[in-house]
Amino acid sequence: MELPAVSLKAIVLVHWVLTTWACMYSWLPSAYAWGNFTVLAMGVWAMAHKDSIDAVSTFLIGLLFSILSDILMFALYYESAENIASSHVLRDLFRFSAGMAILSLLIKPLSCFFIYHMYRERGGEYNISLGFTNGNQDCSAYQSIDHQNAPTEQVNKTVPSLY
Repeated sequence: MELPAVSLKAIVLVHWVLTTWACMYSWLPSAYAWGNFTVLAMGVWAMAHKDSIDAVSTFLIGLLFSILSDILMFALYYESAENIASSHVLRDLFRFSAGMAILSLLIKPLSCFFIYHMYRERGGEYNISLGFTNGNQDCSAYQSIDHQNAPTEQVNKTVPSLY
């Protein structure tokens, strides 16, 4: 099945607009704006470096982290903000802002899917190595420090000088 061509610019633009609209009413902490705009900056970096695997993988990891972060912030702040806004003149603005934040959260897994596809197109691989988890490393190309073979010509010709 062929994936539709989705531009990285379109993904960054859609999330930028939704994050901006989500921040119109300050019901979320400033960490929401800082976190999401930082992830979008990673997306701009991925756009600027079209061949970089690191840029797109950093954007993908940041977007995955922002999904968890957004869920946590919505769970902690939505109910109290809704109670405050229900008796306030700006109730409709709160609803719009919350709706855009929720819509952004719902679109993020789809964006992650497309960004992962871009990661694979740029040459990224499936495996994730944490360094300490891979016990089977091939060391056949390395020479042990204990058994170094010194060149025989150098050993025979080297005579200490007594100056």
